Amino acid sequence: MADGDIRILIVDDQEIIRDGLALVLSRQSGIRVLATAADGQAAVTMAQRHHPDVVLLDLQMPHMTGVEATRHILNLLPQTRILVLTTYASDELVFDAIRAGAHGYLLKGIGTAALAEAIRATYRGEAQLDPQVASKVLDEFRRIRLQSAPKPTQSQYEALTEREHEVLACIAQGLNNREICDKLYLSEGTVRNHVSNILTKLHVNDRTQALVAAVKSGIVKII
Repeated sequence: MADGDIRILIVDDQEIIRDGLALVLSRQSGIRVLATAADGQAAVTMAQRHHPDVVLLDLQMPHMTGVEATRHILNLLPQTRILVLTTYASDELVFDAIRAGAHGYLLKGIGTAALAEAIRATYRGEAQLDPQVASKVLDEFRRIRLQSAPKPTQSQYEALTEREHEVLACIAQGLNNREICDKLYLSEGTVRNHVSNILTKLHVNDRTQALVAAVKSGIVKII
């Protein structure tokens, strides 16, 4: 085993999964399985003992959940990275794990090679999210942004010209500047100017904020 191997701790309450993961991951280049644990409490103990680079853990376990174990491990070993590997993709578990400090959230249907690469990426500091989980995170981000986005005043809304309303409606349809040019028969420079004016008049920083603010105010509707 090379000194530069990524040292991992595997945590799962099902022995067959623990042993299977340990077997297949130990065969992956650059990965060393330090130990396994059957529950959250054991995970904390083993993490303190071995100081792994990455902890690969399930969430639903006896004695201490994966979310609780994540909090404890990161409090003790802030440099350790937590990669969740579970069968559960419920909103509550996803956000609890992320709030606890998990660096990635994968589902157990992932293949061995993809899991090994996810471990390497997690070690490098890259966030790893299963596509199902990523969509939930993005939806929650959009919801929060929608709540926090500024709502234009009536005067700001009235300051938009008729053409700017048309451009904003195109933005709401997800069109980029080139597509807006084609739809409204405008030059790209003119569209850029209109977009800049919209951002200024609505007191927002980017197109997404402009759209969110416009939706909140009823300026545009997304079907």
